[in-house]
Amino acid sequence: MRSTGKPARVGASGDAPINYTEALAWLYSLQRFGIKLGLENIRRLIAELHVDLGNACVIHVAGTNGKGSVCAMIDSICRAGNYRTGLFTSPHLVTFRERIRINGEMISESEVAAGLMNIRKLVADWEPHPTFFEITTAIALKHFAVVTPEPTVGDTRLSRQSEALPSPSSLPSSRGERIKMRGEPKSDSNVDVVILETGLGGRLDATNAIQSAVAVITPIALDHEQWLGDSLEKIAREKAGIIKPRTTVVSAPQLTEAEKVIRARAAECEAPLQFVSGAYTKSPITLRGEHQKLNAAVAIAAVRAAKIEIGDTAIARGLATVEWPGRFQCWDKRTVIDGAHNPSAAKVLAETWREIFGDERATMILAILSDKDLRGICKALAAISDFVLLPRIRSERAATPQELAKILSSMTPSLPYSLTESIAEAFELARAKPKPILITGSLHFAGEALAHLRGEPAAFEECAQ
Repeated sequence: MRSTGKPARVGASGDAPINYTEALAWLYSLQRFGIKLGLENIRRLIAELHVDLGNACVIHVAGTNGKGSVCAMIDSICRAGNYRTGLFTSPHLVTFRERIRINGEMISESEVAAGLMNIRKLVADWEPHPTFFEITTAIALKHFAVVTPEPTVGDTRLSRQSEALPSPSSLPSSRGERIKMRGEPKSDSNVDVVILETGLGGRLDATNAIQSAVAVITPIALDHEQWLGDSLEKIAREKAGIIKPRTTVVSAPQLTEAEKVIRARAAECEAPLQFVSGAYTKSPITLRGEHQKLNAAVAIAAVRAAKIEIGDTAIARGLATVEWPGRFQCWDKRTVIDGAHNPSAAKVLAETWREIFGDERATMILAILSDKDLRGICKALAAISDFVLLPRIRSERAATPQELAKILSSMTPSLPYSLTESIAEAFELARAKPKPILITGSLHFAGEALAHLRGEPAAFEECAQ
């Protein structure tokens, strides 16, 4: 995830050029608008950018935990089957460019800068102003879209595009067709398969402006309660909002309250529904942990439901080569990085730790965002921790080391800890101890840690969304 060299500079005739860093500074400044759930702005953006996904098969993934891993697996499996993929995920770990990929390649700095400059002009006088995530989604969709000349005022294509929204993608699975294997993308598409990960919730998430061939729902748990609701049922209702009329649904096993909501929504939409029950065990998976075997089964079921022709050999190759940093990532023989950021994810992390390290406890380097269930996360990780280092990290959203120290002190039994000024100091102290090291608590923190371990701390692009 290194920079591609000199900052990319772009500019139309008569415009001052803008580089990648400057463009991102503008985009990140939009976080002052906060999170505004709704589809009106993204639909308008898609229309005015003339986004057309052609015949690309869209797989839309929502859920609380595991959705990023499932997206990465679907992408890797499809690429192993010689399909050209577009992958949109969030958040990023180190660089914004991670969020948008074609065939595994991150979007270039120049494309990000050009896209942001174009949108900045377009939305200058919009009210309400599009949010960070709406604009990010629009750039991704434009990157994946059919490459066609821009319509001009009076061009009949302009009205046709707008009328087609919010479903610019066709539905090959609904007609019983199958995507044929090809080394090159379809003639009318930049990609064959688009994998979209929701940013927050589902029903009103910007990614939900696109018609999908398959809706995928990974395990649902309590998280983002201030936005999605204070109960599992309310959160499930938002996640299940990605289910559209007669669109096939694939779901991981769910808690009873969530399963009822998903079944009701699928019935209301006359959408075929499949719950995946068994884990995938036919071949090795690069991503560690028993839970990844279930994620793999969900990913395979989604590809099958989309009627994409993929053989067992390609599936095995895709799962053996999938990369998804920050998810029980073994940096070296004694250092693990995991972005677990809610109690249910922390419990899964603890289970995976025991699978790999047995009863050996970790020297844990911990940083959690302040809007998370701090006590719940600490409690879930206490059973595998021997000593905790609490660094001050760059995110303004992070809970202070002092806040976490109070929680660790109040637990029974209490966990010994030490406050540090930085991830660098914390890692140096952890390396001096004999125990294996676990860096966890937040995907944002996982990104900062990765940038530090790679020797590129300046490459870390801290972002609130």
